[in-house]
Amino acid sequence: MSHEQSPIDLSLTHCRNIAVVGLSPKPHRDSYRVSQYMQAQGYRIIPVNPQATEVLGERAYASLSDAAQHERIDMVNCFRNAHDIPPIANEAMAVGAKALWLQIGIAHAHASALALQAGLWVVQDRCLMVEHARWARLQD
Repeated sequence: MSHEQSPIDLSLTHCRNIAVVGLSPKPHRDSYRVSQYMQAQGYRIIPVNPQATEVLGERAYASLSDAAQHERIDMVNCFRNAHDIPPIANEAMAVGAKALWLQIGIAHAHASALALQAGLWVVQDRCLMVEHARWARLQD
């Protein structure tokens, strides 16, 4: 019985290194809590925030391109406003990411369509932590 895996399943299964664009060093922010959770689940978090030097014990980078010179990036998880997504999507494609994940409340039809055309798995308007918790329960 085979069924096609969703972009969520594929992303969570095959993307171990997650670049988080807009990862705040402030523990009360959603980006921090979601990233901390994913880190605790064994995923590697790569902070992308030009105002930070380190978040969650990991070196922070000013941009995805900068991070990609030092790290392998499987997924780009975005905590930015929708109007900021097109250049991030372009960078995600340029650095060879497998997935583009737009957090809850974030969607961009054009940028997502371009990323899909480039072969990336795209998830929009979904929380990575919520989806991982749901996915993990189904893995048991």
